[in-house]
Amino acid sequence: MKNRKIKNISEIAKITKEAKRKGLRVVTTNGTFDILHVGHLRAIEIAKSRGDILIVGINSDSSVRAYKGKGRPIVGEKDRAEMIAGLQAVDYVFIFTDRDPRPWLKKIHTDIHVKGGDWKNPDKSRAISTIVEAPLLKGKGAELLLVNIVRGKSTTALIKKIKKL
Repeated sequence: MKNRKIKNISEIAKITKEAKRKGLRVVTTNGTFDILHVGHLRAIEIAKSRGDILIVGINSDSSVRAYKGKGRPIVGEKDRAEMIAGLQAVDYVFIFTDRDPRPWLKKIHTDIHVKGGDWKNPDKSRAISTIVEAPLLKGKGAELLLVNIVRGKSTTALIKKIKKL
């Protein structure tokens, strides 16, 4: 069964263009969302509270493996997309193959892009100005927002707990 919320990037671009024409506030976020947990849900709900339409980009299986390593993701991209699409706060979902969100952010019209608070720069700093998509968003007049993580709630923590059992 195809979920009506799951789209490709071309469809998302059209949706955001029309939303902007109507004066709606578009919010985007992205992530792996491997083994969905309450931290994911809360971040998504915060993102949705900032606008009218929430669009979530899901990292493809190959992009997840590229930065999280062998054995990840635990849950495949189509299942992760369907789970995220099933959340009430989410309006649309798409799967992207790049590790870097800039290619798809260039194609869509967003007002706010939300990053999870677990995000860190390679140098371990958390300066928003050094986040890779910050210059692109600023150039488009879009806001970049970091949301706090829920302590102890992460896919990595869940995997460790399962392995202990």
